[in-house]
Amino acid sequence: MTVPPPASAPAVGSSGPAFNPDDFLLVPARTFEDLRIGEVFRAPSRTLTDAHATAFQAVSCDNHPVHYDAVWAQQRGHPAPVVHGLQVLAFTAPGATLFPHYIGEVFISFTGLSCEFLKEVHAGDTLYPALEITGLIPQGATGVVVAAVTVHNQRGELVLSGQHQYLLRAQPTVK
Repeated sequence: MTVPPPASAPAVGSSGPAFNPDDFLLVPARTFEDLRIGEVFRAPSRTLTDAHATAFQAVSCDNHPVHYDAVWAQQRGHPAPVVHGLQVLAFTAPGATLFPHYIGEVFISFTGLSCEFLKEVHAGDTLYPALEITGLIPQGATGVVVAAVTVHNQRGELVLSGQHQYLLRAQPTVK
């Protein structure tokens, strides 16, 4: 049995404003000028499993035994196989946060990154990635956003620290 909508609710497909996919935003669109130093964009935490490491190994073709052979890893001083560093870096992808949803209309490109791997990550670790705007560099018709990227584990240890840079269109200057 189908329940009719309340009398005050417009029926699906009824006349009213036409649906426009361009207006279907997760968050309000922002411009380069709307961004502020100190803003933080967090990604949901994720607990790594052996399956994640295996999938990354298949994609990266990095078949070093430190990443999958527990005995080999332990014989060399690691408590368990080490998650690929580039896999941990991938957790800083801006698309895992709402940041690209805010800047989608003005985004031009992801122009650079750097990072340091500070602690080993193992299957079973839960990672907490975040991006924090640390620099906004206007360049006429464009602007560069500099973001500090961090990944902490469930023990509160910083396992990765780095930086991203993004190029955005700036608002045209009204004369």
